This record gives sequence, structure tokens and C-alpha cells, in this order.
Amino acid sequence: MDNAHPMFKLVRKFSLFMILFIVALSSYLKGQNSTDWQEPLWVQMYPINGDGSEITSDYITKLEKKDFISIEEFMQEEAAWYDMDIKLPVKVILGKEIHELPPALPEDPGPLSIGIWSLKLRWWASNMTSNQPGPSPDIRMFLIYFDPAEQPVLAHSLGLKQGLIGVVNVFAKQSQAQTNNFVITHEMLHTLGATDKYDSAGNMPAYPDGYGDPELYPLYPQTKAEVMGGRIALSERNAVIPEGLHQAVIGPATADEIRWKE
Repeated sequence: MDNAHPMFKLVRKFSLFMILFIVALSSYLKGQNSTDWQEPLWVQMYPINGDGSEITSDYITKLEKKDFISIEEFMQEEAAWYDMDIKLPVKVILGKEIHELPPALPEDPGPLSIGIWSLKLRWWASNMTSNQPGPSPDIRMFLIYFDPAEQPVLAHSLGLKQGLIGVVNVFAKQSQAQTNNFVITHEMLHTLGATDKYDSAGNMPAYPDGYGDPELYPLYPQTKAEVMGGRIALSERNAVIPEGLHQAVIGPATADEIRWKE
């Protein structure tokens, strides 16, 4: 029995290692395929009522695919700017509402706890979308809606390259729909390998990669945001969130990260 216990622990650790290795390899291969840009990426939006209110529920009930069409159009226009052969980089699909919140981020994040949380999120996402109609999408975006009258400030959203999953906090208000789409696109591009291009301390776009037009003279005010920069720089210390994707571009650094530039 004394010899069996250490052997059992060794087998358990090896099994866990193999599971993590398989998940990591699968995520890597899926990520590589997602940015070969041979076919449109199917991006499915799954609405979730984040505050349980009737206002949010009513907003979700009225959602249509056309509410997200600016994401398709933005990616199409930006791909043309970079002379990409693909005419429609992403195809947006509206999934059915999901009635369960995703696993919360750990309160004390560290490499191990974040790794475990990431696995839980991927497991949750698989379970929540297994009964959705149609083919399995390439990217799954979970949109958690809140009534802005009750929650005017939202928690940080995220996009994971591992598993091609986004969890996005957005407002359940029609006048905010296009700003929502900007945030959704930002997180969607994270799943494809794009990195943030802003100062996390002050949320100011980082020069030059986070500016819509870093060669503009005079430099301020900028008229557009680099989508991963997050804001339009009006001055060295002042920036605003775009009203929608019509005020955004994909800059060269982001294009390189999502393999739009060789």
C-alpha cells in the first residue's frame, strides 16, 4: 500500500498533464487555423441577462442579427484596406439566450488559478452551447447585458485566444448598440491574437500603435481609434470611447498580430 499511494499520485499528475497538453495543443491548432483567412470565421453571439431585470430581458428578446452587422462590415472594410483576398473575414450569427453566467475570474489571480479558471470557462462554454442549432462556430462571444440605469459602469470584458472565447459586458440600450459592437470587436480580436494597445493605468491609447492615425499632423485631436487602443486620443491626456466602429481602424500592429500582414 505504501508503494501504491505515490504511484497513484504520479499517475494522477501525469493524467492531468496530458489533459492540459491536449487542451493546449488543440487550442494552438484551432488558433492557427482561425487566422489562415481562407474562409470566413463564424462568430456566434450568445446573449445573457446579467442583472436579471425585465428591461434587460426585453432588450435581449428584441435582438436581431442586424444589430451586429457593423462588425461584419468593419472587418470587411479593414481587410480590403490590407488587400486581403478574403472578402468577408467574419460571419456573425445570433445564438439563443443563455440563462447561466460564466465562471467568475478568481479573486486572487495567479498563473495556476487563472489556468484552472480558463479550463472551467472552456468547459462551461462547451456545455452552454452544445444544444444550440446550426454548425459549431469558430468564435463564441458571450454578451452579458446590463441595464445602464442600474449599472452605469461595467466590469472589464475579456477575449481568450485559448478556446476562441469572449466574455463581454455590454449595455441593454439601443443607443449604446454601436458602442457595444466596438467593445465586442475589440474582445473578438483578442481571441485571434491581438493585444491591448493602451495604458492600463489611465486607459489612454499607447502611441503609436494605439492611435488611429499616428502620422496625423498635428497629432491631436485624433478622429478615429485603433480598435485595440480602445479610445480616440483627443489630447495627450484626454481620450473618448468611440461611438461605434465607424470611428475605428485596425492598425498595422494589430493587423500583423492577426496575420493580415506577412
